[in-house]
Amino acid sequence: MHAVTTAAAMRPACSACPLHRPGGFTMIELMVGLAILSITLAVGWPAMTGWLTATRAQAASEFYAEGLRIARAEAMKRNVVSRLSLTDNTTNGQQDWQVDICLPGSGVTCHESGSSWSTVAAPATSSDPDDTRGADFRSVFRSANSLPPVAVMTLTRVPGAATDIYFTPLGWVDSDPTVAPALTQLQIKPGTANAGAFPGATVAITLAGAISKCDPGRPVTDSRGCPP
Repeated sequence: MHAVTTAAAMRPACSACPLHRPGGFTMIELMVGLAILSITLAVGWPAMTGWLTATRAQAASEFYAEGLRIARAEAMKRNVVSRLSLTDNTTNGQQDWQVDICLPGSGVTCHESGSSWSTVAAPATSSDPDDTRGADFRSVFRSANSLPPVAVMTLTRVPGAATDIYFTPLGWVDSDPTVAPALTQLQIKPGTANAGAFPGATVAITLAGAISKCDPGRPVTDSRGCPP
């Protein structure tokens, strides 16, 4: 008759052997882990916050540069006058933008007081019923809601009173004296609650319509500096 051998029978008896430890963490291990996590967050959070703020500021310069590029591109593509207009964003104090077009022609005034501009709801009007250059275009509006508030990031218009810029069908900035002073720069800097948190950035526009992002902290002789 064969004896039945079991795992329990084969295990040597030992009163001094340690009991089996259940899985998981002890309270001491958990407290040590939490302490290490707290220290890591305390050291790394300011750096992470600064990086996020700087990233959002760079995104702001691209936000406005995009609007200028759209305005200039539509003017040249459609052989029309276009403009980019800045308006106050009541949520964070920044500036929304909108791109409109106007079809110059007999009896049509493509200036600030003109009524022939496109809107977000309707295309630009034309004195020529066969003029279809802007028939499929509605004004492009972008809200600045996603940008940091003015306490974190400030936007300065140059000249300060300018809120619009007009582009001719050739893509040049309209220098007509009947048009309000055109924007030449949009300067982005840290706000009063965020001084020194990130380097400034500027979106510059030349009379020829060239749009670039530059570093205002560098001399004009530097390729990364802003035009005078």
